[in-house]
Amino acid sequence: MRCWVGADRVATVLLDRPERRNAVTGAMWRALPGLLAELGARADVRALLLTGAEGTFSAGADIAELADVYADPAAADAYHALNVAAEEALAAFPRPTLAVIHGACVGGGCQLAVACDLRFAAEDARLGITPAKLGVVYPAVPTLRLAALVGPARAKYLLFSGALVPAARAELFGLLDEVLPPAELDARAREFARLLTHRSPQTIGAAKAALAAAPESAAAALEPWERASRTAPDVHEGLAAFLERREPEF
Repeated sequence: MRCWVGADRVATVLLDRPERRNAVTGAMWRALPGLLAELGARADVRALLLTGAEGTFSAGADIAELADVYADPAAADAYHALNVAAEEALAAFPRPTLAVIHGACVGGGCQLAVACDLRFAAEDARLGITPAKLGVVYPAVPTLRLAALVGPARAKYLLFSGALVPAARAELFGLLDEVLPPAELDARAREFARLLTHRSPQTIGAAKAALAAAPESAAAALEPWERASRTAPDVHEGLAAFLERREPEF
């Protein structure tokens, strides 16, 4: 796994095991929260792209490693705790996150994509969540996150069948936000991420906080953001830029 931050204030996290189709190992699950914490603390990071090396997002968990993990119940418990902690760290990242999906996005790879705020994919991408093919019980956190994204019926379709669905159908399900020709995907995703770097971090942060909360807690989650907005410079800059017919500088 590698990461870098561009001059455009967009960070990229690359799942980089192309010899195994970017299958996610326990070490990668373990490393992800710390990596995200470092990027989230950087003032020069305003958006994050998550993608995979050499034309594949991720084939999912490393099955050979998983076979060893499941040889011991305690090891299986520890593995799934790492897995969920990585997903939750990605979902809680303080800036907008965008999964950029080429090729296969399967199992744990799809779990990471669903934990991102948005998902852009190539037309030839295929997505699926496959624990039912392995007898693995999918943890509650990703199960409920998937259902919140696509609805209970389509979550059941994906989890019961373990089927890989083409990008066009995944977009219909609500699993994807944009589907593009493969040659256009990377440029479009970065263009969109750059657009987000020019939007108010205050507005984006508030929206993330409200949408991450349970409906009955959304107002409380939003309240500190609303209080801050009364004195923070974002609103003044946004209104001034609109009246002056220029781009705001947040």
